Amino acid sequence: QVQLVESGGGLVQPGGSLTLSCAPSGSIVSIYTMGWYRQAPGKQRELVATITRGAVTNYADSVKGRFTISRDNAKNTLYLQMNSLKPEDTAVYICNGAIRKVVGDPTAYYWGQGTQVTVSS
Repeated sequence: QVQLVESGGGLVQPGGSLTLSCAPSGSIVSIYTMGWYRQAPGKQRELVATITRGAVTNYADSVKGRFTISRDNAKNTLYLQMNSLKPEDTAVYICNGAIRKVVGDPTAYYWGQGTQVTVSS
């Protein structure tokens, strides 16, 4: 079973930066659109940003100008560069991807376990 694994979370002061990464743990054929979501305690999970295989991006208004989503298709890796972090950005960040594991199989959607980002003084 393919799994997505995130890394890079941690504790950072307001105004600081972090970079998250996400990659599949097993062999796959292709990854199509990928995205980052986040969920804070007591809040509904929300979309942060998405990126197509061709690197077309889309961002939530709350992170525009501060976060950058990117991908390295050769490494099958997704990134989220987070700058000018605010306490309201504190959440578990989860990646997802539309993945074709085997040639001829349909695309399936996978989620990571999440990585904690805490923005606090």
